[in-house]
Amino acid sequence: MELVLLRHAQPAWNHDERAQVDPELTALGHEQARRTAARLVGEPFDRVLVSTAVRAGQTAAPLLAARPDLPTERRDWMHEIRMPGSWQGTPSEEIGRVLREARVRTRAQWWDGLPGGESFADFHARVTRGLEQELAGLGVHATEDRLWQVADDAPRVLLIAHAGTNSVVLGALLGLEPEPWEWERFASAHASLTVLRSVSIAGGHIFSLQRFSDVGHLGDGQVTG
Repeated sequence: MELVLLRHAQPAWNHDERAQVDPELTALGHEQARRTAARLVGEPFDRVLVSTAVRAGQTAAPLLAARPDLPTERRDWMHEIRMPGSWQGTPSEEIGRVLREARVRTRAQWWDGLPGGESFADFHARVTRGLEQELAGLGVHATEDRLWQVADDAPRVLLIAHAGTNSVVLGALLGLEPEPWEWERFASAHASLTVLRSVSIAGGHIFSLQRFSDVGHLGDGQVTG
């Protein structure tokens, strides 16, 4: 089995100096998405799963337009950790200050998340539960000894999501103890590709990290993160 994790392209977090909670892509982000589609258009994917966030859907759009044959489904469990809804339209400078100050929180406070937003504990549980259910539907099951049972006909799946979501997926499949700052441990670029492949070992399977944050399809000055 192979899982290809695509982080969404560059989002427009600010509009007229006001924060956007569920932003669209920037002009550069749309170009990143087009270049990603050009790279992936000939790839043999059995299924495409897309986060319900606007930026993920817009990142997926060029590929799906070129490959309308690809079975595609939207998944709410893949949505990035949800920021406080009250941030919508708040001055960007104020949001920047809140985020800078939040970096000095204790580990326990990081697990609690930001006031008014989704806690990291809830986010981690949502993503790992959704991932396990998704894999189970594909004939892939975790075992008690931290190995995986992988069906011989397990598909090749493209997941178009977020830095946080993809980082939780990576940690879960690589068997790492979770931390409430997963996206800091796995810092990936916009429109980058990360590949996990199941490998037979010890009577079961592990997931092996084959590539991380691959941006070979982006041009000079187009790598953002």
